[in-house]
Amino acid sequence: MKIAFVGKGGSGKTTLSSLFIRHLTAEGAPVVAVDADINQHLGAALGLDETEAAQLPAMGEHLPLIKNYLRGANPRIASAETMIKTTPPGEGSRLLRVCEDNPVYEACARPVELDGGAARLMVTGPFTDADLGVACYHSKTGAVELFLNHLVDGPGEYVVVDMTAGSDSFASGMFTRFDITFLVAEPTRKGVSVYRQYKEYAQDYGVTLKVAGNKVQGPDDLAFLRDEVGEDLLVTVGHSDWVRAMEKGRPPRFRLLEEPNREALRRLHAAADATYELRDWERYTRQMVHFHLKNARSWGNERTGIDLAAQVDPGFVLGESESAGAGAGAGAEAGAGAGVPAGA
Repeated sequence: MKIAFVGKGGSGKTTLSSLFIRHLTAEGAPVVAVDADINQHLGAALGLDETEAAQLPAMGEHLPLIKNYLRGANPRIASAETMIKTTPPGEGSRLLRVCEDNPVYEACARPVELDGGAARLMVTGPFTDADLGVACYHSKTGAVELFLNHLVDGPGEYVVVDMTAGSDSFASGMFTRFDITFLVAEPTRKGVSVYRQYKEYAQDYGVTLKVAGNKVQGPDDLAFLRDEVGEDLLVTVGHSDWVRAMEKGRPPRFRLLEEPNREALRRLHAAADATYELRDWERYTRQMVHFHLKNARSWGNERTGIDLAAQVDPGFVLGESESAGAGAGAGAEAGAGAGVPAGA
């Protein structure tokens, strides 16, 4: 399952996403965690110290490797230089799985030991002084978008992405890459304003959106959120001594997290699993192509000097099984992913 955590800056989305990652690993689930926020704090929230967090490899710095690996033997993609962040997979592309070893994980992922297991952590890399005035942060998240576009994940496998704050996620098609999006909202007018934006933008794309109320201190806060977000309110989280200790760098054992907060995490987990039956790989692939063509027309064709529409394989549907589309040839090796001929 692919899961996004979004919310305004300071809402607590990174803290809540890190708790959810800890919960999943404690349950024994395989997890890939991705920090796609402009402020890179997920590593620290998962217990890394400043030095360890700073040494995490930035996905954006490995774009040539990522592109070359993913394009594989796809005849529609002449070179890594002609791939953009929305280039979709097709016949011959290499796909990724949660539970495998591959050059992308080797270059960009690092294991983070947590109570009861470990998660693979990937980061876009920080927005540095050298980027000021000359780069858009969304150029850094292009590696994440390519990763998600080429990922074949199944039930019981989880990719959790801590997204950039506010409604900035809509600057690309990445917001459509998830089975469920958890919007972390405080019980304030500013806290729910991002929810309204997200709800409006996402309604035409079949995005499953649920709200996790954070910093909820009493019945008035709960009533406010219920009035503002209605049935989209899934869970609420209040004060946590466990989280306070974690933020000081001294987290207790995860099993000591307060029971109401553990129950909230179980409900988030159940909601994510429930979206599996709603999966529509054809729609997922169609949306991928839609945003690729949109990016091609607006800047990609001019940037690469070619017609990027030709990269679209009209017969390919991304999917879990080997019969998921024209690109899913029988005999494809499990490590290469559905749709990739053996040895590609």
